[in-house]
Amino acid sequence: MNASPSPESVTTVDFWFDPVCPWTWLTSRWMLEVTKARPVEVSWHVMSLSVLNENRLDELPERIRTLMGEAWAPVRVLTAARLTHGEQVLEPLYTALGTRYHLQQRPKDRATLEDALREAGLPVDLADAGDTDRYDEELRASHRRGITLVGEDVGSPIIAVPGSEAGSEPTAFFGPVVNPTPKGEDAARLWDGVLTVASMPNFYELKRTRTGGPDFS
Repeated sequence: MNASPSPESVTTVDFWFDPVCPWTWLTSRWMLEVTKARPVEVSWHVMSLSVLNENRLDELPERIRTLMGEAWAPVRVLTAARLTHGEQVLEPLYTALGTRYHLQQRPKDRATLEDALREAGLPVDLADAGDTDRYDEELRASHRRGITLVGEDVGSPIIAVPGSEAGSEPTAFFGPVVNPTPKGEDAARLWDGVLTVASMPNFYELKRTRTGGPDFS
């Protein structure tokens, strides 16, 4: 593991997530592993697969349409929590939600939201935000900031790192999709490789077929 970096050397990485996506959960846990081995600090942002897919629901399988309906409440609650309690609550609330959705296979209902809010030390009445569009303007703005950097034909997560030159636009990419989450030095080596390919302006895509469902072990 690298020696503890000075504050000036820490790179802030922006990470957009939708909490209902299992593949995003795996990538987010990888990102936390990276912070243990590289001078990286993650700034968390909410995006929404419901927003991304709202104009093409008829094209989606029934189970995905159902998920898109369930996915509104969590991102609304996360947005409300950020606006009322600060940016720092996003990661613990996301971790609490993701643990319940993906590891415990809990339903995406109000009871699960309230339980996650309690774990994150937040008022349970923030769950009310899930049933209203009060925070949708800010939710859509956060989503748009990520999508604008990387393009419409992607999903969650989106990661953005500082551009190679001072004052340049951030370099953003979708993914990486990892399964299971790399740990330790494997996580760090993957991060180094991702940064290498992301820094090349004419590099767009590298992909292979997934051979199984998400592995949360």
